[in-house]
Amino acid sequence: MAGTRVDGTGIAEERALHALWLGRRPYATLYQLQLDLFERRRAGAIGDTLLLLEHDPTITWGRGAKAEHLLVSEPQLAEQGVSMVRTDRGGDITLHAPGQLVAYPIIELAPNQRDVRKYVQVLAETMRQLVTPHGVGAGTLPDLIGLWADAEDPVRWPGADHCRRPVKLGAIGVRLSRWTTMHGFALNLTTDLKLFRLIVPCGIREHGVASVESLTGATPSLRASAAAAHRILSHELNRRVGAFDDLSAAPLDAEALAARLNSFSTLA
Repeated sequence: MAGTRVDGTGIAEERALHALWLGRRPYATLYQLQLDLFERRRAGAIGDTLLLLEHDPTITWGRGAKAEHLLVSEPQLAEQGVSMVRTDRGGDITLHAPGQLVAYPIIELAPNQRDVRKYVQVLAETMRQLVTPHGVGAGTLPDLIGLWADAEDPVRWPGADHCRRPVKLGAIGVRLSRWTTMHGFALNLTTDLKLFRLIVPCGIREHGVASVESLTGATPSLRASAAAAHRILSHELNRRVGAFDDLSAAPLDAEALAARLNSFSTLA
């Protein structure tokens, strides 16, 4: 079958990864949708699914978030049109905003991909490949999850040992239950970085935050980047590249989306 690869266990992966481009959406609405689709995936009612979108300005709290990492009051957030949501993902406090590509893989890692560290590496590698065509060299740092660039020389990644001024381009926060995943990554493409002053992003005080635009002046299309993320992540997960459906103008109804996803599987 086209796109099939065999991993180190000798097990061939033939599952497809179907993607939905949802445009700009409120975080709380998408969180509930994720939870619904997550339970459907755990029950085997839908196949592997990738939600791709950008969010309205929102600060989210992970399970490890600390109150002192929020630098303004909740009324001040409301005055600036920024929402706040507590979630069940791992990690500290972070920010979502327009211009940031958000990817939520709702996939089954069993039986032969049950390795959380490798899964997080796949998400970082997907982001790295997304920024490379826009002139940004990026990589990872030990003990700091996410994607990083060197603000002193953003066009190349010198390696963790030689990075002079690390800046964070993309955040990763996931939840797994019975080897089914939700949440994912958030990659700053053209994000307004001033919003990050409201928090200590991911609890990291010593390093700054960047976007592709702030580093090189490039302004990648969110939708085109979403389509590229679908292709890259499918490859990195040993999945066939399934359907990519633009539902940016559609209402978010979990039942209808599940039926849509199942129709892709039937066609495949």
